[in-house]
Amino acid sequence: MATLNKCTAPPSFSNPKSAAFQANFRRSGKAHLQLVSSNARIFSRSMVSLPVRRRSSYCCSSAVDTNAENGTAPAAQSEAPVRIIAIVGEGSVSPLKSTPWYDVMLHTAKKLKWVDEGFEMLVFTDNVYRVNDDSIGQLHESLRHAEILMIVAVTNQESVKWIQTNCQNVPNVICFDSSPTLTNKLGGSLIQTKTVGSIFSKLPLPQLKKQKESEEVVRSVYEAWDRHNSDDIKFCLLVIINSYIRPVPILKNLRAKGLSTLNCMVKNCGPQILNCLLDPNCRKALQCLNNCSPIDQVCNYRCIASYESRQLEEFSLCVLQKNNCLELDAKIPDKPVITPMVQFRGNDLDHETAEDLFVGWLGSLDWSWRVVAGQNPAYDQFPCQYQLFYRGKAKGSFWYEPVFQVQTLDGDLVWRRRKYRVKRGKIPGTFYFSVLDNELFQMNFGLLLM
Repeated sequence: MATLNKCTAPPSFSNPKSAAFQANFRRSGKAHLQLVSSNARIFSRSMVSLPVRRRSSYCCSSAVDTNAENGTAPAAQSEAPVRIIAIVGEGSVSPLKSTPWYDVMLHTAKKLKWVDEGFEMLVFTDNVYRVNDDSIGQLHESLRHAEILMIVAVTNQESVKWIQTNCQNVPNVICFDSSPTLTNKLGGSLIQTKTVGSIFSKLPLPQLKKQKESEEVVRSVYEAWDRHNSDDIKFCLLVIINSYIRPVPILKNLRAKGLSTLNCMVKNCGPQILNCLLDPNCRKALQCLNNCSPIDQVCNYRCIASYESRQLEEFSLCVLQKNNCLELDAKIPDKPVITPMVQFRGNDLDHETAEDLFVGWLGSLDWSWRVVAGQNPAYDQFPCQYQLFYRGKAKGSFWYEPVFQVQTLDGDLVWRRRKYRVKRGKIPGTFYFSVLDNELFQMNFGLLLM
């Protein structure tokens, strides 16, 4: 977590903020501001404590009512649902800020719904079989139709025996941080575990092609789980669904397509490829990126930040932006549904006031906001980060410039800076951010919360 007392002064830069506005805003007092991006990450400007929800000794829950809670109609479902069961050890605690595994898996169930309304996940604790009520009946019935069973932190031997006896018909079983006697399956084929804490070893599948595909799935799932964050836990399940049940569109084009990608690069970007390979930093960046999982944002960003160069920018601009050799088509997510604040100090929020909140009230200082807490080390949790928002010279123009420190792979702290064009959304308090980052165009959606 980034903290103010460890934050050194940033490189000096001019501050185009309006002096008249600063004076007016200082007199009106301060506010707590959050900017929520389209992927639900929060740029917190202060710390917020959340109450701990108490539960009974056995639990079962799902995320089927997520849209009802958000006040939105469920998305159309064109395919049969994918049914997932998660069984977690009672009282087990995750490495995600010591959050109980039960809560983590409930959150994962909600995030799966944001990907596809047809992904239905029920969460149980492992002592549910000891209780004589409707929960055990619901678990038995759910296991009859389940396509994936996810077992997390189950070490109690009685629970292990119950799972071994009652879950034999589930075609895909994955076990994490659980008893080594539990067996894993992919596509109905048994898979041996390596050691305690690991997931899978080499797969004993008869066909070489199928074996290689399963090994790639195993590697992706293991690497994602080992990063211990909520996005990667969701990714573990999406990989299994995509490989053994039905295609998951958001996983399309995560990797190069072989000859088609190579042909596109050679045909359109020969000089840029050669210049990159001849430049030590650009070459190191490509080697580093090739070793990262396509969904490991931290790994990918550290590679880029560590080896930034003009050659890398030109390579990215040609291969990814101008010619799209990887055929990427990322869209801004429309879930979860989050609404911006509607009032500020008793008045309806308008576009001007929303921009004023971004500009800030820090007077003669050279920045609008300081980031003191964050979620993602490659996005909003840098060792030190300053935010500058200001109105441009052109009518209606608005800009955002973050200046932040990044720890390189060599252990050095370096300053980086980006410049975003900010455009108003239809609703006051909503904005679209666009930036050319290492010659790769990015579009983000953000909104104001109070």
